[in-house]
Amino acid sequence: MNEVVYTRKAAKQLRRIQPVDSKAIRNECNKLTGMPNCSNVKALTNHEYQYRLRVGNFRVFFNFDGAICIVTIEEVKKRDERTY
Repeated sequence: MNEVVYTRKAAKQLRRIQPVDSKAIRNECNKLTGMPNCSNVKALTNHEYQYRLRVGNFRVFFNFDGAICIVTIEEVKKRDERTY
């Protein structure tokens, strides 16, 4: 079982999002405890972060350290032309 940890930046971004969307994002992030067997997760190449989780119109960027079983949520962004 993995532990999900939010960075200060990601927590701040979640507070700025509508409560309904924020709750949905948190629920999906909690499912990341089952990494690497998760749906809507894509490994990224040539990007600052290792993975991306798709939640509606939002993208959650995170890193996964399989050795110590920690999923670190780095950023939460609304999907648009500047997301990637």
